[in-house]
Amino acid sequence: MSGGGTETPVGCEAAQGGGGGGKKKDSQGFTGSPAHLIIKDLGEIHSRLLDHRPVIQGETRYFVKEFEEKRGLREMRVLENLKNMIHETNEHTLPTCRATMQDSLNQVLQRLQAATDSVRRLQQREQERKKIHNDLLIASEKQHVTQWEDFMKEQHSKQAEVDEEHRKAMEKLREQYAEMEKGLAKFSAF
Repeated sequence: MSGGGTETPVGCEAAQGGGGGGKKKDSQGFTGSPAHLIIKDLGEIHSRLLDHRPVIQGETRYFVKEFEEKRGLREMRVLENLKNMIHETNEHTLPTCRATMQDSLNQVLQRLQAATDSVRRLQQREQERKKIHNDLLIASEKQHVTQWEDFMKEQHSKQAEVDEEHRKAMEKLREQYAEMEKGLAKFSAF
């Protein structure tokens, strides 16, 4: 047995109560007789071999007691470890992380501000370049329109000149053919 268990006293009563139908100890003097000792031994053997309830109950109580004590100590150690870890985190890790994060955030904010300024300058340059390009396009377009209008005016005037020259050449040809016809008419009248 592993200690902590309680055993019931083994005697004639246990053997007789467990076997049923046995005689009870009375005043006739069966207490010291050899039959009584044998019955007592049989009761004890029966109790130890067949009636395990008291032993199991004692072992169960012992196991539960040990388990609760060990579990209680283990839980106390776990809670103590958690408390120490939380204290360590609050006292050392969090301030270190906070300081590191603050330094890093300041650096990140500075870099972000520099990047924002660079992007803003690039956008301004791009807008200025686009404005200059658009102004040049507008000026070039106006120049092309002016040149086209001048070209069209010139073409109209050249067309008028060509038409005039053509009209004069046609007039001259008509006169020439009219003279030739008159000359032919003179020769054909002969």
